[in-house]
Amino acid sequence: MKEKSEQQSTAPKRKKSTKKAKSTGKSANSASKANSAPKEKPKAKKPEQDEKAARSMFQDFDALSEYLTEVTGTSQEVLRDYFAKQQDLRRYTGELPADPMNINEAFQEVMKGLSADPGTVMQRQFNLWGDYAKLMATMQRRIAGEATKPAIKPPEGDRRFAHPAWEENPMLDFVKQSYLIMARWLELTMSQVEGMDEHEKKKAEFFTKQFIDAFAPSNFAMLNPEVIEETINSKGENLLKGMKNYLEDLDRGHGELSIRQADLKYFKLGENVATTPGKVVFENEIFQLIQYNPSTEEVAKTPMLIIPSWINKFYILDLQPQNSFINWLVSQGRTVFVMSWVNPGPELREKTFEDYIKDGLFEALDAVERATGERRVDTIGYCIGGTMLSTALSLMAKKGDDRINTATFFTAQADFTEAGDLLLFVDDGQLDAIEKQMDAAGGVLEGRAMATTFNMLRSNDLIWSFVIDNYLKGKDPAKFDLLFWNSDATRMPKNVHLFYLREFYQYNRLAKGEMVMDGETLDLGDVQIPIFMQAGETDHIAPHNSVYRTAKLYAAKGNDNVQYMLAGSGHIAGVVNHPDKKKYHHSTNIALPDTLDEWKKDAVRHTGSWWPYWIKWLDKVSPGIVPARHPGDGKLEPIEDAPGRYVKVPS
Repeated sequence: MKEKSEQQSTAPKRKKSTKKAKSTGKSANSASKANSAPKEKPKAKKPEQDEKAARSMFQDFDALSEYLTEVTGTSQEVLRDYFAKQQDLRRYTGELPADPMNINEAFQEVMKGLSADPGTVMQRQFNLWGDYAKLMATMQRRIAGEATKPAIKPPEGDRRFAHPAWEENPMLDFVKQSYLIMARWLELTMSQVEGMDEHEKKKAEFFTKQFIDAFAPSNFAMLNPEVIEETINSKGENLLKGMKNYLEDLDRGHGELSIRQADLKYFKLGENVATTPGKVVFENEIFQLIQYNPSTEEVAKTPMLIIPSWINKFYILDLQPQNSFINWLVSQGRTVFVMSWVNPGPELREKTFEDYIKDGLFEALDAVERATGERRVDTIGYCIGGTMLSTALSLMAKKGDDRINTATFFTAQADFTEAGDLLLFVDDGQLDAIEKQMDAAGGVLEGRAMATTFNMLRSNDLIWSFVIDNYLKGKDPAKFDLLFWNSDATRMPKNVHLFYLREFYQYNRLAKGEMVMDGETLDLGDVQIPIFMQAGETDHIAPHNSVYRTAKLYAAKGNDNVQYMLAGSGHIAGVVNHPDKKKYHHSTNIALPDTLDEWKKDAVRHTGSWWPYWIKWLDKVSPGIVPARHPGDGKLEPIEDAPGRYVKVPS
């Protein structure tokens, strides 16, 4: 499988004018300002630079014409493709559902609830009028010259209104406060509706929040002071560049908007990301196994196998040397293997969750033994990779398979009772819609679909901020490794994904002791190996309370070597936090009391990364030292250099 390169045209960059203003006999005031301005010594220029100096789209008609011609040609191609694949046309034919999220049903329930309680509706309306009356009175006093306090302030940390003009300009301040009042009113009104199904109510609240975020005044060019400043400074070039960015993203998404969060051409796998040296030593149709070169003369006796999520690619743990967990783990004297899942196409649509365990994890365990001669393996499961590891451990406990020595979990759930806002996407109607979507795509879920769902959980940070930067400010995408990885989504086979959503999120069968696999009824309490569970304080995908419930399941039948650790930050930064960065914090408590609140009460907070704390735990429960192992030393011949071919397959 060869990686296809994406060809993306870039807008010509505007160069600063080097021409000097001539004396024009203007007013004394203008002359005074001109004379008071600091004078810069002109820089020497080569002759060939003279005709290119001051070349700008609005100063050079040829440059502008060339740019507009390119935009026009691109737009024609994109729009043809867009209308050919237009979502509404596909919905009319029944290929896609008209309301895939079943939002209409949720808001119908809201309207029924409101109509059944007119008294509450009237009270909420009076409250809204009162808030606006307070705002009008405040603004009138401000216009009259009085010092006033705002009627409402943005939540702490809301970067949408960070520009001083949102407070200094009375008109913008009024727009901002009007929006915040309406947003608060809508959220409170939704939360106070009674008599609704709890799931439908939470869904209505979630999509109301999406609506509120979408209509923030900062998302409109004529109201956003940062956009206005950029438009003035660039003489409108930002809007042209933004249109070009928009058309390129439509083209890249084949008619659907695919917002770039990072410069997709700057990063190259194996060159400036995923650079830890190693070899692919095994592969089958669903994964490659990478063994990394040692960097110490001696290593731990028990090798380490990392099972990453197949929703995203493994190199979140190997971005660049300065923040690479894999590179750091190698430096700690561990023989490290990682599973690099294939980016599946329709040919793998029949694969199941059980196939991913047997043909994936179990094959990897066999391969590690052939590569090192060691039968027992330490493991790390990240996110859905951790969910699969929990399932496999339960099955192995039933079968008497003791090849896994220890298990560490990075923000991974096995109990989905409190799995957060993602539970809103797993009712029967939405799962049926997802199934139709996967059937239309040949039996796989396109990576962009899952990425959009995750982005909606933090829409202001992961959607609207990029809409503003890319399309209104006309900025070039950032050269940010984490955002590049976040944009490098993967597909999932239909049966694997539906099993995950239905069996774990919807029915929570593993936690309830109801999951049956390979003829065995699984129970996490049967697992009696050392367990380390890391969670993130602000994780919106695997909430830390949900991870705590999973830790309790492992300890349910007397396993006294289960440890829960709470890291600062969220699903990514809570995991990828190199000790050299000296960022964030982590809290530890070796006890597992009945509730998370009790655990927090007695926990000890430490500054910095949790990685050193964890490696001490691992060295204690997995002792022994042997000479360093290199790829190819055992029974497996190297196939190719890390990071391998599979990770380079684009969606």
